[in-house]
Amino acid sequence: MSPVPRRSERPRYDPASIRKLFDGMAETYGAMNLVTSFGFAARWRRQAVEALPRSERPARVADLMSGMGELWRSLAGLDPPPAEVVAVDLSPEMARRAGDSGPFAVTLRVEDVLEIDLAPGSFDAIVSSFGLKTFDPDQQELLARRVASWLRPGGAFSFVEISVPPGRLLRPVYMFYLKRVIPPLGRLFLGDPIHYRMLGVYTEAFGDCRRFGDSLSRAGLQVEPSRLFFGCATGVHGHKPQAG
Repeated sequence: MSPVPRRSERPRYDPASIRKLFDGMAETYGAMNLVTSFGFAARWRRQAVEALPRSERPARVADLMSGMGELWRSLAGLDPPPAEVVAVDLSPEMARRAGDSGPFAVTLRVEDVLEIDLAPGSFDAIVSSFGLKTFDPDQQELLARRVASWLRPGGAFSFVEISVPPGRLLRPVYMFYLKRVIPPLGRLFLGDPIHYRMLGVYTEAFGDCRRFGDSLSRAGLQVEPSRLFFGCATGVHGHKPQAG
């Protein structure tokens, strides 16, 4: 199955296509992400982790769509850092290139986040950066229910994703950059612009995190939205209410 949907189709998370997409980008993804976001991607990841409550140590954290472990540096900066991170990603190449785990143990699970078997109530926190855009609304609903199940009562979550900014002046400029500037850079770095063109396609279809936030609320979680750099990225964070 081709990772490039026809224009008339809504992009959706197909495991084989997404695995192929990110396996193909793995060699250059880190450098491209840093250069094309002008460093904002690292800042947005840090802000996502900082949105977790500091009242207690999240001993066990799930990093969903973990890529090459880009969130781990920010997780290591928590005081104190978590004891264990369970990293889930579909792409074996991205997982293979994951960096140093830092001051905590990392368990890498190369599996589909919508199919993986994780114990209910087994995580103090769940985080994710830039992995939501490939999910259609039904899959976001399923993921939200899984997040709610995996969190212990009182556990926290934080997600961040590149988004379509709402401003009438910024939106067309930003989308032009994602769809027309980044693919040629992908050709320069990778020799293939198609993989990086898909980032703009998925982002345009995704919009922002509001729909996923609504799904998390329906799953019983307390949700707070966030908007970063005029909406070029959005996030949702919050917690699972205590039992009773």
